[in-house]
Amino acid sequence: MIHPTAVVAADAQLGRDVHIGPYAVVEAGAVIGDKCVISAHAVVSGCVRMGAGNTIGVGAFIGGDPQDLRFDPATESFVRIGANNRIREHCTLHRGSSPGAETVVGNDNFLMVGAHLGHDSKIGDRIIFANGVALGGHVVVEDGVFLGGGTFVHQFVKIGKMAITQGHSSISKNVPPFLMAAGLNTVVGLNSVGLKRAGFSPEQRAEIKEAFSWVYRRGLNLAQALENAQARKWGLEAEWFWRFVGSAGKRGICGWRGRRQSKAERDAGARE
Repeated sequence: MIHPTAVVAADAQLGRDVHIGPYAVVEAGAVIGDKCVISAHAVVSGCVRMGAGNTIGVGAFIGGDPQDLRFDPATESFVRIGANNRIREHCTLHRGSSPGAETVVGNDNFLMVGAHLGHDSKIGDRIIFANGVALGGHVVVEDGVFLGGGTFVHQFVKIGKMAITQGHSSISKNVPPFLMAAGLNTVVGLNSVGLKRAGFSPEQRAEIKEAFSWVYRRGLNLAQALENAQARKWGLEAEWFWRFVGSAGKRGICGWRGRRQSKAERDAGARE
């Protein structure tokens, strides 16, 4: 299962049925789970801990040093990858930037060509990064997110569950769960198609839409929206939205591209 031109360290730990392609490199200390595929010219450094069923594409580099001028290459840090991920050609995943720190990839993710995960980033499960997506350091991406091609995410930003970005988006503020972002730090509505495909009921979608409206369309500031939200009981999904928005911190959340409702429009909506 190992091509004769591959370079595999004697003390790398390989599971069963691992395939390693031509000119691939697996460094000392790397741990690779069962039925993984390491394609031609890929490099898996010794800091990588990888579960079962992962595919590493041609020319990918997993476990490179952080792009941090203060980083000491003698630091022991890691990249930890779950199971059944597809990491395509020329992707780069950098290891943590402090002793014992990890860059983490969950399960069942699809990273398309040229995607980059900066040091200490953490992504969940069932996430899709289209070609050329780049995460800065310490970015958190929750489950079910889709980032369009060429999306750039600033360091320390958080992307909420099942959010989606348009291609070539630039994100330096947090993106709340279930929303669609585009351009520079802007949300343009709900990820309605994604919610339907995920099996959210009409009632669940309506409640998320209402929470979205309170934050973005009713002319309230964020503190007012959060205060009003506390006065009623929400379902699990909307509650997730409110917890995310309430914990956005100094980074804040992306703004709204559309027009806010006037007071007269809000009053008319309330009467209906």
